[in-house]
Amino acid sequence: MTSFDRLPEGLPVPVDDGAADHLLGSSAPEVGLASTTGAVLRLDRVPGRTVLFGYPRTGTPGQPPPDGWDAIPGARGCTPQACGYRDSYADFAELSAQVLGISSQSAAEQHEAARRLHLPYPLLSDSDAAMIRAWKLPTFTVDGCILLRRITIFLLDGVVDGVIYPVFPPDRSAEAALAWLRDRAATSTPTNPRFVPRRGLPHPIPPRLVR
Repeated sequence: MTSFDRLPEGLPVPVDDGAADHLLGSSAPEVGLASTTGAVLRLDRVPGRTVLFGYPRTGTPGQPPPDGWDAIPGARGCTPQACGYRDSYADFAELSAQVLGISSQSAAEQHEAARRLHLPYPLLSDSDAAMIRAWKLPTFTVDGCILLRRITIFLLDGVVDGVIYPVFPPDRSAEAALAWLRDRAATSTPTNPRFVPRRGLPHPIPPRLVR
């Protein structure tokens, strides 16, 4: 039986294909997304600091993942990623950052995952891929379904001022996001937020300075 809460060894590492290069400095599209709070949320209208982590799909207990799922770079690990943000939720709150998760799964699937994993933050459903298309987010397709590649987008008053892409390993996604926020708070020098945390290192690689 597949365990969704642990990452197997030897997963392929995703590479930066440049699919997120256009996001820095962009405004969130004027698209409404169903939230597990029961409301429809528009990212362009969310004030303050937001950490939006995108992921392909959470697994459902008793249902196997798609064939070849673990062989797709960056596909496996949505449940450990979501739980990492759950377990670090207080740390994000201390930094005045709102956490949101987003995937192309249905609103019903997002509600199921939020309840099962006891998530203290909302999950957003982009089941019609309206946000994905409007923002030209990086995706891949499995069994005819458009799925988000794993990405973390930092917004300030609806405008992107940081991106981590690709995200690996997913169970350290929250750690990498917190490192970015703390770095941002500690310096007034603009940073290049796109970096990849490497397995086995105690801390994510620090962002490079923008020239």
